[in-house]
Amino acid sequence: MRYATSANFLGRPAKGYDAPVCILTGEAAQALSKVQKSLAAENLTLVVFDCYRPDRAVKDFAAWVGGSKSKDPLWHPNVRRSDLIRQGYIASRSGHSRGSTIDLAIAPVTSPPAADPACGAQEASTLDFGTGFDCLDPQSRTAFAPLAPEAIKSRKRLVDAMTSGGFTNYRNEWWHFTLKGEPYPRQRFDFPVTLD
Repeated sequence: MRYATSANFLGRPAKGYDAPVCILTGEAAQALSKVQKSLAAENLTLVVFDCYRPDRAVKDFAAWVGGSKSKDPLWHPNVRRSDLIRQGYIASRSGHSRGSTIDLAIAPVTSPPAADPACGAQEASTLDFGTGFDCLDPQSRTAFAPLAPEAIKSRKRLVDAMTSGGFTNYRNEWWHFTLKGEPYPRQRFDFPVTLD
C-alpha cells in the first residue's frame, strides 16, 4: 500500500493512510479474488499498490499539486506538477474513495528481481509494464506507443485478466481498474485506512 509509506510521489504517507491495508467493497474483493485464482493457475499473482482511498487523501494529493511548475524525474518527468490534475493523472474526486477501484500489477510467483523502471515505483518482482506504478506521464497510458514488446504483453495480460474479472481500465494508467456495476457509484467515503 504505497500511500501508507513514503515510496510515492508525495514523498510521505498520504493523509488518512494510517496502516498499509487494502480495503475494498465486498463485490470488488470477490471479483478480485476470482482474478487472482485465474492468474495463480498460470503461476502468476497480483501485486496491489492501492485500494480504497479516503477522500482526505484525495484532497491531500490535490493540495500537493498546488501551483508548482516543477517536474520530477522519477514521478512526473514530462508533466509539470501544476498540470497533473488537468491532464488526468491526479483526480480532485477519485473513484478510489468509492471502494471498488484498485491499482495493481502482475508478478510471477517466483522470479528474479527486476531493474527499477525509469519512472514511477515498482515492486522488484512485477512483470515489465514499461513504467512503474504512479508514473504520472503519457508513457503510463495503457495503449502508449512505442513500448517494448514485453511491456505491451504485460499490459495486455493485466487488462485481459481484470476485464474477465469484471473490471474496467482507466486508459491513462495501465494499473488502474474499477469494478463494473460498483455498489457505491456516487458515494465518496472518508474513513481512515487503519488496522481496526
